[in-house]
Amino acid sequence: MEEINNIEVVPCTESDYLKPFRVHYNQNGTKKSWDFMRTHDSVSVLIFNTTSHCFVLVKQFRPAVYMCEWEKAKTQPKQTTEKTEEGAAEAASSESKEGQSPSEGESSSQWPPASEGITYELCAGLVDKPDLSLEEIARQEVLEECGYDVPASKLKRITSYRSGVGVTGAKQTMFYAEVSDDNCVSTGGGEPCEGELIEVVKVPLHEAMTFAYDERIPKTMGVIFSFIWFHNNMSPKYKISTNV
Repeated sequence: MEEINNIEVVPCTESDYLKPFRVHYNQNGTKKSWDFMRTHDSVSVLIFNTTSHCFVLVKQFRPAVYMCEWEKAKTQPKQTTEKTEEGAAEAASSESKEGQSPSEGESSSQWPPASEGITYELCAGLVDKPDLSLEEIARQEVLEECGYDVPASKLKRITSYRSGVGVTGAKQTMFYAEVSDDNCVSTGGGEPCEGELIEVVKVPLHEAMTFAYDERIPKTMGVIFSFIWFHNNMSPKYKISTNV
């Protein structure tokens, strides 16, 4: 998962997932405009294994996160070096690369490690099958990504909310699914034919809130929120501390 190479950044002129638009409007007499992306809504699933008392998350490489880290690394102050002829030549070379795309001016040694783009997330997927209910789509994602076969009727709807309100405004609907080892029918990992490379990760219940608030662990807001929801609504049922 963490072997990333041959990176090339190019303009996105066409996409099945993102459509850029600019809207012009008047608000309280003031003329405004806003750039946004039209994209699919999505579902996510908090999975709790009642056999091992652990949460089942997914771990994967996210190019958008990786590129944000790359952009941030470019702005970090470089270490001061002696002004030798060699150092001056390196500085001149670096300046000549400013304004170039990563594929034009960056060597592979200047890219951050692939681990900078790895995140922990809830099992999730796009709502792109109009003939299926949200529950059915969520069920498919649980099976494909995590390997658990759970009837759609066993999925409990937690809530829905807007994600990325500044850019996409898309809606995500979150579900809760209880599984056991008996429901596990495969190792999961996503659909290779769709380019998915997913690692299934288990977080013990008693470590959940420590995991949620540890800023050193890159994760989505969905993980944090769902763990808090579980603590408030489900923990008394299992009578186990979630380390709050």
